[in-house]
Amino acid sequence: MKVTEHLERASDTLISYEIIPPKRGGSAEQMLDVVEELMPFDPPFIDVTSHSAEVSYEQTDDGTWERCIERKRPGTLGLCAAIEARFDIDTVPHLLCRGFTREETEDALIELNYLGIDNVLGIRGDETGFKKPIDGGRSRNEYAVDLVRQIEDMNNGRYLEDLKDAEPTDFCIGVGGYPETHFEAPNLTWDIMRLKQKVEAGADYIVTQMFFDNDYFFEFVEKCRDVGIEVPIIPGVKILKRKSHLRLLPKYFHTEIPEELTAEVDAAEPEDVEKIGVDWAIQQTEELMEAGVPCIHFYIMSSAQTVKKVVEPLRETA
Repeated sequence: MKVTEHLERASDTLISYEIIPPKRGGSAEQMLDVVEELMPFDPPFIDVTSHSAEVSYEQTDDGTWERCIERKRPGTLGLCAAIEARFDIDTVPHLLCRGFTREETEDALIELNYLGIDNVLGIRGDETGFKKPIDGGRSRNEYAVDLVRQIEDMNNGRYLEDLKDAEPTDFCIGVGGYPETHFEAPNLTWDIMRLKQKVEAGADYIVTQMFFDNDYFFEFVEKCRDVGIEVPIIPGVKILKRKSHLRLLPKYFHTEIPEELTAEVDAAEPEDVEKIGVDWAIQQTEELMEAGVPCIHFYIMSSAQTVKKVVEPLRETA
């Protein structure tokens, strides 16, 4: 089932989750166990992130530096297929511009279509220092809007080659939004107009980057509606679990952590930080639910233990 169909059929706010494939050489069972823990909470769909190759440098025995390219977390498509087969839960595999050619993307979409996976999230992807060489007539999607256009083209039976009687796909397309403005955008208004282009290209819904202040989300939604963006907008929530998050989350996700939460975490003992983060997430989630958001999307990555502490009390009061 498509994400948009889940949203249309729901009478209350849904709660979805995002996980990460295991590192190369790891076991899929690790992440399938995480999904197993989420089953009592009836997740409508689960996102599985994707990662392109990364560049690192290692010093050799002769003192020179060697450039190493490695994709550390492959397996997005396989993990999605395993989740759907074992748990009968819809999945949303992430597709990236960076690190993949349009030809590779088309092949991945064909695989997903054969597997009966109905949803994809199209994003540009993080900068990893690796720029895939393009040769042999291949091409790349530079921005998420280009990727959305490619997926929508396939939904209309248009492939990279001019194929006669090509079978159209029928993917529900999600894209990312940034309530606190994408770090490369000059301002929020400009950023929202780029988001509108993705919707006009074929995006069916938006899921936001994590935020800790709901006012940013409410203002973001209002501005989106003002410019004519009418698709569902799903807020993304991250639970702050350790003191290092005060530094790492703003650095890597360009999100602001409110002064009240920062002060409480700063003053707490390390073992008490998770409870502070859980309490904040419960308060944040309750306010979003009262505002009638269609779904709340938790970034949990590789563990369900903390998010269960947020979702369980919400179910008890529902």
